[in-house]
Amino acid sequence: MQDPVSAPKERHDRFRAARRDSRLCVLEGLHAVKHALRFAASIEEVVTRDIAELEQLAKELAPDVAARILELAAAVPEAEYDALAPLSHPTGVMAIAQRRAWRTADILVAKDAPAVFLENPVHLGNVGAVVRVAAAAGASGVICSGRHDPWSPESVRAAAGLQYAVPVARSEGPPACPGRLVAFAADAPLLETLDFPDGALLAFGSERSGLSGDLLARADLRASLPMRAGVSSLNLATAVAAALYTLRANQLR
Repeated sequence: MQDPVSAPKERHDRFRAARRDSRLCVLEGLHAVKHALRFAASIEEVVTRDIAELEQLAKELAPDVAARILELAAAVPEAEYDALAPLSHPTGVMAIAQRRAWRTADILVAKDAPAVFLENPVHLGNVGAVVRVAAAAGASGVICSGRHDPWSPESVRAAAGLQYAVPVARSEGPPACPGRLVAFAADAPLLETLDFPDGALLAFGSERSGLSGDLLARADLRASLPMRAGVSSLNLATAVAAALYTLRANQLR
């Protein structure tokens, strides 16, 4: 029988270790847990601060997986729950799951949908928001370069766990995809005026510095989004959303 005094410490240690483990993912919030289950994630542990509240929310917001969430969930005291994350999620549920091992080849194999490449993104929240919109818009995947991990708890939280719905991978730089690399830059022709290659890889830089000179030199095509005079930039995820949905609308015409 487990010592009731040691159980909270062991749980805290598991969640802390999972945040640093490249094989695991910490899911914060009902939507992240919901999406992970919908897309067949392997979930190791679920905790909640209030089973009754979780049951009500799950039946309302995730009826298709509510029974599975409640089957997995264990209730812990609120103070213990709050200690498991730097920022406690208002829906009061958190989980540890195994990451999905995507490769850039898994993303670039698709020719019927664009993919997204983020060059050295600065904010983890933006990375997660890009994953979320890529999943919604039907992109073939998201590839990131730089130091930020698209599977970090912050990115997974911002993506609502949709790293399990769309392939997400890291790369030292833009992967080789001859004839398909499209760089988004402010001084380029407008997106709507261009013919895009099948399975294009859409490259976006950070709001602060944009794309590097090396990437711009490698690009097969350059494109821009229309913006009102005097507005210097868009949020990264907003720019990706505008590009993906413009391309999708063009395909549906």
